[in-house]
Amino acid sequence: MTYSFRFIALVALFITCLIAANITGVKLISVFDQVLNAGIVIFPVSYIIGDVLTEVYGYRETRRVIWLGFLCNLIVVAAIWVGLVLPAASFWDGQEAYERILGATPRILGASFLAYLVGEFANAVVLAKMKIATEGRFLWARTIGSTLVGQGLDSLVFITLAFAGTIPPAALAGLIVTQWLVKSAYEAAATPLTYAVVGYLKRSEGVDVYDRDTRFSPLALSD
Repeated sequence: MTYSFRFIALVALFITCLIAANITGVKLISVFDQVLNAGIVIFPVSYIIGDVLTEVYGYRETRRVIWLGFLCNLIVVAAIWVGLVLPAASFWDGQEAYERILGATPRILGASFLAYLVGEFANAVVLAKMKIATEGRFLWARTIGSTLVGQGLDSLVFITLAFAGTIPPAALAGLIVTQWLVKSAYEAAATPLTYAVVGYLKRSEGVDVYDRDTRFSPLALSD
């Protein structure tokens, strides 16, 4: 299959947002007295792009993009780890800062990877199935509905696996709900932009895939 420049550009943006979110997410920020990580500025954009990919090109192509994003993120993490363990130059005084900012613990990394896969695949499956059920109508309901599911699972899996046992249960639940609502609100606010991009791509690409005969297993890459 020959991929258009538009499709390749969307994939590149998706992966860039994913990696940028994981790197910037080490910083905690305060927004209206709510504690969030800085990755929340860019991470929801990956969901918006995922919605566009699924809506226009279908779940099959989105599934490949999700796994490609996972692989690229894994490579970045591996490269950071190699940089961490390599001996520092005698005159370089940034090792401690490097370790503190980029040296994520295995628990955090594992939680992040699993949450990404669960959330992104849930988002894509829900949107694709809703498209069939609604016969392509109510795009706003599909994008927001799939995001509520995907972002909810992403927040639940990541925060639970990363922080359970280290902060009180009430605070843990509050953090999950806050992350979920902020990310979902982000998606809802971007609905007009999503409509514009989807409309443009469907017209210019001549593509509007319905996954009626698709196997929705995340592992069925050859389908």
